[in-house]
Amino acid sequence: MTARLERLKKRADFLRVAGLRRKWAAPGLILQAAPGPDRDANADSLRVGFTVSKKVGNSVCRNRARRRLRAAVAELFPSRAAPGLDYVVIGRRETLTRPYSLLLQDLATALKRLGALRVESVTPSPGA
Repeated sequence: MTARLERLKKRADFLRVAGLRRKWAAPGLILQAAPGPDRDANADSLRVGFTVSKKVGNSVCRNRARRRLRAAVAELFPSRAAPGLDYVVIGRRETLTRPYSLLLQDLATALKRLGALRVESVTPSPGA
């Protein structure tokens, strides 16, 4: 089962997620997570926001970092991230030069460390 990705766009949502101070910093990115407001924990959608500060570089560098993060999230989150949470992915300088496979690994590790991995319901097989 895969979840549908939605975007966080309002500043208030970013501030709410940051305010809970539940984050994990990896070499390629920082991941923050918070329960969504008035959202069902079993909802099949994930809300994700992306931000990259001017410390990373000029607009070309920031946009490239954001594109790399969006691609990594699109690949990993639908199958591995827990629904009912809002996520903010923050780009770092290393986001630009870090190999994509290690960026995916950073994201997976951050999900695990935040306890935000999807819990798969295991159904017993017939005849077992």
